Amino acid sequence: MQQVANNAQGAKKINNQFFPERLLLFDGVCNLCNRSVQFIIRHDREARFKFAALQSPYAQKILPGLLQQEANKNNYRPGAENDNLFSAIFILRGKIYTRSTAVIKVMAQLGFPWNLMTVFYILPGILRDRLYAYIASHRYKWFGKKDHCMIPTPQLRQRFMDIAAP
Repeated sequence: MQQVANNAQGAKKINNQFFPERLLLFDGVCNLCNRSVQFIIRHDREARFKFAALQSPYAQKILPGLLQQEANKNNYRPGAENDNLFSAIFILRGKIYTRSTAVIKVMAQLGFPWNLMTVFYILPGILRDRLYAYIASHRYKWFGKKDHCMIPTPQLRQRFMDIAAP
């Protein structure tokens, strides 16, 4: 029933599962990631983004199939806590983006002035991803870590997939 409802709202199908048009999977215990989600919520005036913490049952259910090809290319080990490739994953219209490209794609979707971040596409992906990996590997030390994932306000509950799903 949830898949049919999502499909009616413009969701895309990946590996026989339906996803919202804009879905951001983020590290739910990372303070930097939580602040980033709050930033997106504030600047997403049309409430187009949906979210799920990587630690949530929703994300844990979809990650194995969703990232199988990407994971094989990058030697991902399920459950590896310091695998910085997956500190943020953005799905836009059925296409999966990771690392620095995910960040740039998210910013591009927020409109002006945030879409000016697309200028970073002029840098080779390997350089952008090295900077991303450096920040991601230090995020807990620099910004801290929570004991549990953030709990959205009642007004935001429908934007979080792990809470909105039955």
